[in-house]
Amino acid sequence: MPNEQDELFASVDALLEHVADQDALPDPAERRRLREAGGLSQDQVARALSVRRETVTSWEVGRTEPRPPKRAAYARLLEGLAARYPADPTTADRPAPTLTEASAPTAPTAPPTVAPALAIPAPAAPEQTPAPAPAAAGGAAPRPADHTEPPSPSRRPTAKNTPPKNALPKKTPPKYASSKNSPPKKPAEAPTGTDPRFAHGPLGVLDEDGSLYCVGGLVLDCPAKTLPALVEWTLSEAKLGAPRLHRSGKDADPLIVLTAAAAGRLGLPAELEDRRGLRLPEDHQVIKQLARAEWKLTRRGFGPWARIYRPTEGGRRQCVQLAVLPWGALDERSWGATGQLPPADVAAVLGSYAQRVITPLGSTAVCGLELMTALRPPTRAVKNASGSWESGPMPGSLTEAVDPAPPEAPMEHPVVAACYPRFHERTPDQVVDEEAYDWFRPLTDEECTAGYTHAVGLDVNMAFAAAANRLVVGLGPATHEKRPDFDPKLPGSWLVDLSHVDLDPRLPSPFTPKGIRPTGPAWYSTSTVAYAVELGARVQPAEAYVRHESGAYLDPWYTRLRDAYLATMADLGVTTGMTDEDFLAAMARHKNVDPGRAAVLSAIKSSVKGGIGKLRERPQSARHKHGERWPALERPTWSPHIRAELIGKARTNMHRKMTRLAAAGLFPVAVLSDCAVYLSRGPSPLDFLPYTPEGKPVPGGFRLGVSPGMVKHEGTQDFLWLASMIEDEQINPARHIKGTDAAADGE
Repeated sequence: MPNEQDELFASVDALLEHVADQDALPDPAERRRLREAGGLSQDQVARALSVRRETVTSWEVGRTEPRPPKRAAYARLLEGLAARYPADPTTADRPAPTLTEASAPTAPTAPPTVAPALAIPAPAAPEQTPAPAPAAAGGAAPRPADHTEPPSPSRRPTAKNTPPKNALPKKTPPKYASSKNSPPKKPAEAPTGTDPRFAHGPLGVLDEDGSLYCVGGLVLDCPAKTLPALVEWTLSEAKLGAPRLHRSGKDADPLIVLTAAAAGRLGLPAELEDRRGLRLPEDHQVIKQLARAEWKLTRRGFGPWARIYRPTEGGRRQCVQLAVLPWGALDERSWGATGQLPPADVAAVLGSYAQRVITPLGSTAVCGLELMTALRPPTRAVKNASGSWESGPMPGSLTEAVDPAPPEAPMEHPVVAACYPRFHERTPDQVVDEEAYDWFRPLTDEECTAGYTHAVGLDVNMAFAAAANRLVVGLGPATHEKRPDFDPKLPGSWLVDLSHVDLDPRLPSPFTPKGIRPTGPAWYSTSTVAYAVELGARVQPAEAYVRHESGAYLDPWYTRLRDAYLATMADLGVTTGMTDEDFLAAMARHKNVDPGRAAVLSAIKSSVKGGIGKLRERPQSARHKHGERWPALERPTWSPHIRAELIGKARTNMHRKMTRLAAAGLFPVAVLSDCAVYLSRGPSPLDFLPYTPEGKPVPGGFRLGVSPGMVKHEGTQDFLWLASMIEDEQINPARHIKGTDAAADGE
């Protein structure tokens, strides 16, 4: 009898579940109301039901319906909420929200996220505002305010909070999408602190069907069928872009990323025939379409990254950035496999980078350089004698292009071509050679018999960014001086003889990239000469090129990249304050926690090194002739002396830490850039790093941790492998300590 009763109850439960599966759900608007009444975010509901947040959004706008077994569980949740929060009869007939409305943040403590595979937080700003219903027949939709430049820092334009015509959510509920008599949707106000001009975020990823995937899971309908129409729609309707990073800077232009399918739909080829120049031919139909519509391209043409614009009129910017994924816009060395991901995931990765660093507008090297300008604009609005506003130089910034001093310039530069024949190889007393370390040494007899079993690599986190912190660099032209007194506070290049500085041969020389003791006078940056003075050397420069106008130009750049790096590392489970053991364990797994966040981390690190490299960009064109100027020279940020100052500081920082460990009896056997290799009797850094009796790291030495300037475990190989690399192969073991070629990997 009990078994029969249990079977009957089970049958009844199945019927109830069937009813719930079919009919028990309230209308979409009521679903959202119940969730909000209960103080739940879409993320919380999605996690409880093991679905994506976008799925909950679709349920709440009526685009899709839940299916078994999720449907029954969702019905149970809504039923429980309905019992606690009955509907207000005055709002019972409220129309279903649009997808844009449903995508807006509902709980400040739980910001929306994207697909679980790439659970990157949506940017806190800009947030999303609801899109309105289509304009009534015969009526023209009003256009949002244009992007404008202020006449002065104190006067900023305000955007009209006008609903765009075409920025509609994908597949809006049929009962309102096609009915002329449907009740109008009242656009919600932008969240506090959000610029309504950029309500849909900094960028969108366009797919073949016209779906534009934005940050936070938002999907817009893009009606454009041609590239000129896409540019027009982006500027007038999409509400994409980002606010300026400095009050005197420029707002970030909207970025549209084209998938392979979207590129084909717009008439672009699957790949570029010009594999060297990576540019679309000038006679291509898409180029002609843009020209007919009076749109222009920058000098770099239409390549993987393209900037389409019209000349600024009255301070109004009309510019859209394009990234073409099938043409390799996202270099795998910097972005991993991001370019192969689904559009929503590409938007998540790029959106996180845009929020924390800058809206992508080229390679990570370009982004790193552009970030400097965005944070330190060259000009600002100033009042002239008549009281009118005009453009003036920004104090503390690089304000104009300046030619380098002859020893600072690369060999192709006109100032060098005027001094030496074309194929002349400059000697140390003719050129500044401030580069990163590439040094290794033979093992001593004592090291070969001391019982070491492993070689362990330590890598300095964000070494070059850390060197930029509080670094004073020159901001103007150089002044040539004969036999000046050395001033460590004066950035510049100094001709000094440091060959008399005697150091332990088991350490690399801090004065040359190869770690070899200098043999006579050579040119050095202020950072290097100041370190020689710190070591007790007497210095008397023979001559110098110094810059009396100086400042900590890179400080905001360092701060933003540091914060981006630490926030992304925290996303991957590596935080400050960890014990050494916990830190090493977290670092061992951090790249596998989330591929999206790992891609953002890689891009951040590439932006640092690439941005520094751009400070001394060499000619890119195969048609360049020796001694002629090239485009990069016209940038205020083309500053090889800043690059030399920074790299010299990073190299001497490494030497200072190695010297502290040498005092404890530990000497490196190899150094490559920011990686140092030590002998060890175990595979872990904990097996050889010295600690004080109180259990703290040796002051001034290498210290495990996530912050820039601290170190992580780079890799471990056995002792015999190390000996073979040094004695037999004559290869720097630091290059392969983690099993791959560090230089080829972009390290």
